[in-house]
Amino acid sequence: MPEISQLLGAMITYYKGDPQRIQHFIKVHDLARTIGILEGIDNDALFILEAAAAVHDIGIHICELKYGKCDEKLQEREGPDLAMDMLSALGFEEKVIERVCWLVGHHHTYRRVDGWDHQILIEADLLVNLYEENASREDISYAYENVFATETGKFFCKKMFDL
Repeated sequence: MPEISQLLGAMITYYKGDPQRIQHFIKVHDLARTIGILEGIDNDALFILEAAAAVHDIGIHICELKYGKCDEKLQEREGPDLAMDMLSALGFEEKVIERVCWLVGHHHTYRRVDGWDHQILIEADLLVNLYEENASREDISYAYENVFATETGKFFCKKMFDL
């Protein structure tokens, strides 16, 4: 089984020349891993979570090329096939690929959350997006009240944004 570090390296290569997107997925990965560990998810779920966090936005470039934009739903539509190709090429197991691709296809879907890996990925990505997009205090508070569900994610959000 490949290591997460190999996947991170592949994603850095994939996003060559785009340091903003590289920085984004690295931050999401690190937050997702930290939240997952502090929430006590098992090692198999943590591995899947880390892989999903690494490739969660893999669909952005193809969306920009195909549609001239990369909104959340387009990313969820285009990302899973690209993630599958990369994960398969690196030798990830089929059950891991299947769940990671599902997570990539739902990482902006905040309703009907399916599992802690899904919730944690949403929270890690949202923490980074709220910061990178310089979200208003009102938007941050709304996200805190309506999206965050893990104790660690809530704690991080409160501390990062001084709620």
